Amino acid sequence: MRLFDTHVHLSDRKFDENRTEVIDRLLAAGVEKCIDVACDLRDVSRTTDLAARYDGIYSAYGMHPHYAGDMTPAYLDLLTTLLSDEKCVALGEIGLDYHYDFSPREVQREWFALQLELAQERDIPAIFHIREAFGDCMDILRAHKSKGIKAVMHCFSGSYETARECLDMGMYIAFGGSLTFNNAHNLRDTAKRLPLDRLLIETDCPYMSPVPLRGTVNEPKNVALVAELLSQLHGISTEQAAEQTFSNAEKFFFGKG
Repeated sequence: MRLFDTHVHLSDRKFDENRTEVIDRLLAAGVEKCIDVACDLRDVSRTTDLAARYDGIYSAYGMHPHYAGDMTPAYLDLLTTLLSDEKCVALGEIGLDYHYDFSPREVQREWFALQLELAQERDIPAIFHIREAFGDCMDILRAHKSKGIKAVMHCFSGSYETARECLDMGMYIAFGGSLTFNNAHNLRDTAKRLPLDRLLIETDCPYMSPVPLRGTVNEPKNVALVAELLSQLHGISTEQAAEQTFSNAEKFFFGKG
């Protein structure tokens, strides 16, 4: 069984003491590929170095909405340069986070749109982080959909109706550990009703550990638990779910298939 964890933060300092062991474990679990997502353009070297060191680890760069208040045109220029790295496969994660509001909402909206426009100009996939902000998010996407939106909704938490509109725009939907949470009944119903060929799986490690590992540091090897639950929702084997989501990720990020 081969797995593709489409959203990790292996460069996070929480892994500084055991990163090599974590990578050994993900390889042993069949995680052949993963994407390390750099969320702060002021500190991207850790992601760049990690992707350069391991064949199966790729990179993504963007300014997370938490840090949108620190964004400047100079960082947009830096982002443009980073997108040319041979291991970079996406721009992200970018978006809106109205749960924490670490940056003013109007600033979040401005830099979400500007980074989305850069992804469209470069014809590179985008990774969206949207939390408690789907209304404004969808307004921005509708305003930009004429140029095509090649993007994935990371750690999706919206409604089935929102997911369907995203799919209609050509996007993919990614599910992580939150799909396994005890109170995630509506999310599981959404995942069950969506076409499997448009779904991706992820861990968002070291965050969002799936059941039964809640309260522990998440690792890419745990993406197998997301594949297992997704397989149950769609009435197929874990191996089939893993293979389908692997193929989906290769098509989305690499244009294969």
